[in-house]
Amino acid sequence: MNGPSTAAPGVAAAVLQARLRRAGYRILVVITVFGPIFATFFAIWRLWGHSIGGTELGLFIGFYVATGIGVSAGWHRMLSHGSFTCGPVVKGSFLILGTMAGQGRPIEWAAHHRKHHAFSDREGDPHSPLDGFVHAYFGWILRGPPAERERYCKRLLRDPVVVFVDRTAAVWVLLGLAVPFAIAGWAGLLWGGFVRMAFFSQVAYSVNTFGHSFGSRAFETTDESRNNWILAVLAFGDGWHNNHHAFPSMAYHGMRPREFDPSGYLIRTLARLGLAWNVKLPHPKLVERRRAAHDVAVER
Repeated sequence: MNGPSTAAPGVAAAVLQARLRRAGYRILVVITVFGPIFATFFAIWRLWGHSIGGTELGLFIGFYVATGIGVSAGWHRMLSHGSFTCGPVVKGSFLILGTMAGQGRPIEWAAHHRKHHAFSDREGDPHSPLDGFVHAYFGWILRGPPAERERYCKRLLRDPVVVFVDRTAAVWVLLGLAVPFAIAGWAGLLWGGFVRMAFFSQVAYSVNTFGHSFGSRAFETTDESRNNWILAVLAFGDGWHNNHHAFPSMAYHGMRPREFDPSGYLIRTLARLGLAWNVKLPHPKLVERRRAAHDVAVER
């Protein structure tokens, strides 16, 4: 039977281990957040004497689209909200592409996002602009609480594909840098790797801030979510943020023909090909009822 003399060192070791993990996490965050930003300043400075080539521009656009879709359709809609179901190959591809974006580990991301929805713009929300713009933009990443994986992601922790990609996240981030380097050398690494990561991070941070501050509202929600078409273009449909908060589990965030939603188009295509199923959509009558309720509230 363990007594106080054996229990105390065990507790101390656990506390020390937790602190080391937290310190390591913060160091990693500083590198992944500020490293690409410094690289982007270097790339801008370099443009004064060297124009960007077609290969580098193609790598920037291609990897931005591929990894951004991975986050939007894969990490956000599939992983965090279960908006649709797919086989292990499609699921793994989405998760790997999303990990290449440099947004951390997929389960950590999903846990933070689910907590955001549970406490949106209230006490407990990890990144609400109501707690300050800088905090919501990226400050919460540096000093926020660790992701509550067991509380918000129990189902994901039992999924072997998700767990594998989560545990090997560093490999996929490095691969997302190695491929553009292999194609175009240091210039490819700069534009297709670091600058691309920095640009997408700013878009993701903007959804957390501008997506709760500027834009229109189609539905009454308990938070300050907004629809912003600029963010919708840059974030592959995730800028229809008020739509999303009104119906969090729906697969298509663009709910009207004019609402540009590339991730939604891809999910719809996969469903038609039989590669995605259980695609979640709100009932049309419920949507119209909630739109009408919002219109009445605005008129008052």
